[in-house]
Amino acid sequence: MALPLHAMQPLITDDTGTQGIGVQQIEMAAARARQATGPARQTGDNLSATYTYGVADTVDVYVAPTYLRMQADGSRVSGWGNTALGLKWRLYENEATGTSLGIKPELQAPVSSAREGRGLGDGRSSGQVTLLLSQQLPFGALHANYAWGRQRDIDPAAGAINRRLSTALVWNIAEDWKLAADVGLQQRQGRDATRQRTRYAELGVVYSLSPRWDLAAGLIRARDDQQPAVRTTTGTLGLTGHF
Repeated sequence: MALPLHAMQPLITDDTGTQGIGVQQIEMAAARARQATGPARQTGDNLSATYTYGVADTVDVYVAPTYLRMQADGSRVSGWGNTALGLKWRLYENEATGTSLGIKPELQAPVSSAREGRGLGDGRSSGQVTLLLSQQLPFGALHANYAWGRQRDIDPAAGAINRRLSTALVWNIAEDWKLAADVGLQQRQGRDATRQRTRYAELGVVYSLSPRWDLAAGLIRARDDQQPAVRTTTGTLGLTGHF
């Protein structure tokens, strides 16, 4: 029920920025989602840690394990979800115009059939590739993504194709503060040809505690086009360090 959070915290839309050769980054994030479908209610918690290493000035590799906890109708489910493995490559940069392009392929390691049955992830390897565009602006930056991914479950009828088109605007409002707005459209197309579209909007803020540490918070509202509609509100809090 949670949106992917492997971009710069707290955004969903990623940028083309990389760490630089030999530089390490650790991101620790917590998210709580409240989902409403008509009178039904469900809550979910997502704890994740993303480790990123700069193997070249323009290439990062990363690993991101996730722990999930969900509650609905008096029942609770918790456990480890899919672990993401991926890289980000900034393949074009024009310093004069401030424009850069990148690509980010990602693999989701499978969970066990028991954990898939409990709703904790996909039981077969899944993947996604994201195209990245960043434009530097006098007051901050504009980022845009197009993502395409295949979700594969042990049940072959449960797989899906996922697409996301999104954009984020970041303002440098003070020396140590950034404000961000992120909007996007996601589409899930099942193997039975059914489609579900979800629109989301996010407001976020980043505060630099020091040259090495950033604190980020965000609030995401999402709604799909089903009847009855599924409405989700997600709050995120994250800490990012560079070494």
